[in-house]
Amino acid sequence: MPPDARALVTIATYNEIENLPSLIEAIFRYAPQVDILVVDDNSPDGTGRWCDEQAAKEPRLRCLHREGKQGLGTAIVAGLRYAIDQGYAYVVNMDADFSHDPQYLPALFEGMNRNGQGEIDVMIGSRYIPGGRIEGWPLKRHFMSRAINIYSRLVLGLVSKDCSGGFRCYRTSRLKQFDFSTLRSRGYSFQEEMLWHMKQLGCRFGETPITFVDRQLGSSKIDSGEALSSLAIITALGRKNLLGR
Repeated sequence: MPPDARALVTIATYNEIENLPSLIEAIFRYAPQVDILVVDDNSPDGTGRWCDEQAAKEPRLRCLHREGKQGLGTAIVAGLRYAIDQGYAYVVNMDADFSHDPQYLPALFEGMNRNGQGEIDVMIGSRYIPGGRIEGWPLKRHFMSRAINIYSRLVLGLVSKDCSGGFRCYRTSRLKQFDFSTLRSRGYSFQEEMLWHMKQLGCRFGETPITFVDRQLGSSKIDSGEALSSLAIITALGRKNLLGR
């Protein structure tokens, strides 16, 4: 990443007080040049209050408060819009539960300007390229994740191996070209849908291997209803993709 380029790391939170303090510390340890935006959905466990207290002492940290749980996709969009409005060159989205290790942030930034390959517009921390792996998942979840990635590549024409992973760096100059009001996803299908829209804009994609570790603290926000809703949206986008061809 160019030394004068401004970068923002965004984290969507709901009841992450057990993870957020250590995560913020780790992000600044591995990427001290970044700013951090926490997008908190009125966490009853005090996540947002803790963030405000720390932001009063740490100028690189900010907290955006929302009235309640509005979906992961809308929280990510709020962070992306903030990065555009504030003039950042790059914006990273990552999970709040340490499944995305901050040690990989330098590789994400470095991958945005790969020598000999031109500029990358979306750099993905990938579980499914050589060197990437997953720890702590049961067999059923491995199968579901692999299946949704294969399905997304087939119906949406995506080239990335990890289409559902949320550890990504976007070039904000490309995000400015996108109309966020066209997004249909509010939950976990946001990741696949966002890649599809970026593909429509002619963006270039890159991947760097990461080890994804299932959360150790707090509780997962995924449920079967959300998974079915995500599958329906990907299928609908696939029909649109086919007609567009």
